[in-house]
Amino acid sequence: MFDTKTVEIDLGGRALTIETGRMARQAHGAVVVSYGGTVVLVTAVAAEEPREGIDFFPLTVNFQSKTFAAGKIPGGFFKREGRPPDYDTLASRLIDRPIRPLFPKGFRSETQIIATVLSHDSQNSPDVLGIVGASAALSISDIPFQGPIAAVRVGYVDGEYVVNPTLEQLERSRLNLVVAGTRDAVTMVESGSKMLSEEEVLKAIELGHAEIRRIVELQDRLVEQAGKPKREIPAVEPDPEIEARVAPIFAEHGVAAYNEPRKKARYALLRQAKKALVEALTEEERLREKEYLAAFDDLAKRHVRRMILEEGRRIDGRGLADIRPIDCQVGVLPRTHGSALFTRGETQALVVTTLGTSSDEQLIDALEGEYYKRFMLHYNFPPFSVGEARFLRAPSRREIGHGALAERALEPLLPDQETFPYTIRVVSEVLESNGSSSMATVCGGSLSLMDAGVPVAAPVAGIAMGLIIEGDRYAVLSDILGDEDHLGDMDFKVAGTREGITALQMDIKVAGITPEIMRQALEQARQGRLHILGEMEKAISAPRPDISPYAPRITVIKINPEKIKDVIGPGGKMIRKIIQETQTSIDIEDDGSVMIASTNEEQCKKAIKMIEDLTQEAEVGRVYEGIVRRVTDYGAFVEIFPGTDGLLHISEIDKERVNKVTDYMKEGDTVPVKVISIDNTGRIKLSRKAALYPDEPSGGNGREEGGRNHRRGGRR
Repeated sequence: MFDTKTVEIDLGGRALTIETGRMARQAHGAVVVSYGGTVVLVTAVAAEEPREGIDFFPLTVNFQSKTFAAGKIPGGFFKREGRPPDYDTLASRLIDRPIRPLFPKGFRSETQIIATVLSHDSQNSPDVLGIVGASAALSISDIPFQGPIAAVRVGYVDGEYVVNPTLEQLERSRLNLVVAGTRDAVTMVESGSKMLSEEEVLKAIELGHAEIRRIVELQDRLVEQAGKPKREIPAVEPDPEIEARVAPIFAEHGVAAYNEPRKKARYALLRQAKKALVEALTEEERLREKEYLAAFDDLAKRHVRRMILEEGRRIDGRGLADIRPIDCQVGVLPRTHGSALFTRGETQALVVTTLGTSSDEQLIDALEGEYYKRFMLHYNFPPFSVGEARFLRAPSRREIGHGALAERALEPLLPDQETFPYTIRVVSEVLESNGSSSMATVCGGSLSLMDAGVPVAAPVAGIAMGLIIEGDRYAVLSDILGDEDHLGDMDFKVAGTREGITALQMDIKVAGITPEIMRQALEQARQGRLHILGEMEKAISAPRPDISPYAPRITVIKINPEKIKDVIGPGGKMIRKIIQETQTSIDIEDDGSVMIASTNEEQCKKAIKMIEDLTQEAEVGRVYEGIVRRVTDYGAFVEIFPGTDGLLHISEIDKERVNKVTDYMKEGDTVPVKVISIDNTGRIKLSRKAALYPDEPSGGNGREEGGRNHRRGGRR
């Protein structure tokens, strides 16, 4: 019934297996990729006929985590998977980016890749398996694909590089790098690191590429056994007659546009040039208007690339390694906890930091288990930032991806929770965009954190690099414009401190680049990063010594974990009372750490006193101002602090003989008492006589072994 084909290699001490022929047989290509106990099904389907009226490749990639893969049932009312979590969105982008450039030019059939996590062992990440599976499914299908490609993750644990580290190893790793590529070259890199040097990152990429070659060969073996003939796609060649017709119009109108450094003015000139082109067409030529406009765009691309390669001149007149003018402002918003306005050329980001308590942490319900996230960075790209008008919708994949990149860049420099017990949210509002808005977010985020008084280890800056390559000639561009990204062959974003790299993202639009080009790009990026850091330090060079007066002040006190129940009280009654009376926010950890947050210092002190009163322990020899709670014939029970009382025997009330307790006190009276002993059951003996006449002997004999406080009323 099943014609199953399987190939396997050992990778990082575990078996990597690719199987086809048993599942999803009606897809054009389907494979099951297994690694350890993690299993991912990847399918590839493309429409038989091209989609009409479009000038782009309609590729969709969906990565979906199924909770059953980890033996879990989804939370919520509906009990089924709904909106994809950020991890799935980021994994979808991770699969999309290395495969998209490898489809033939002119292929316009609707194509969909779906990667479904079927099993997760909580040790081996499924995202890189999705990349391998997408390549394998496309390679054995009839869909035209210029692969195969492969991907691995590289860590740096205890001074050693590790291929496909486990999740436990990743927690200790200074590097989390995903590299994808063909047999001959690297096509994508996605990395977060703890200030590794350029050379250390390059070594990781080279190690990863060596393993990629082995996985590509594995896919070649599968294609030999199960591959289908590829569809014939007509070659897309420009019509020389159309190009000859457009060329003089582009020379007259288009060339001038690319001598204009300002984006809006340049785009206005390009609209005029295209309008002049359309007006020059005959009625018959207008039937092919899209082809003429496409020829105009092709001439524009070749013109810009020639200008850069032959003249060393860029659209805005800069040299290849020049950085646009930078302006940094901090404290721009009066009531936020920290804010910064970072402007680089025509790219501008307003970045705001908000500090919260541990109750503001984000709960992540991942396949490998639940965990809390105390640092979040959200990136927003409103349409006005590029002069457009469109509906505002939920965050796009691009916004989620750019936010995750900036978050990775800043996170390694944040203080630990014990040093700075705040939840931190950074929001970037891109106000203008002409290239590299994600790196503007990194720079603005660093400034905003320092303005908020977050004690970051060092400032962080980011820069986007570009590449123009024609045969053996190439040019690496620093701080690229939007047009240079669109017309170029690489988008290479690098973020870090003066000491090293914290985040890196590289996407290649050609077959790949050599290590030499990558090395030059990293060094040029380092020089640019140092320049940007210098400009940022003119605005603020170190974190502010104190947080904003509008931010909650968090005071951490430690209590005996056994006393937590007393602070919470039955059904949370006591903790709610403290919060309501003091208008504070209180979080209690299992280890006895109590975090009290308030913008009012007096209210914070009041809350601390209430908690200390509930959790303090009686001390032998200490004098307390107690309240008489009950009077008996043989003495009185006196509460020395909330929840704790002791017996004041009639013989300890006064140095004179006492006949009736009520002659000296009644219920509700405040009396000074001294703790004279605590027995091994926790019962406390008090003496008013010893408190009033410290030189007189009392009947106490200290604390007996194993003694503890006597609390009335049980849990409070």
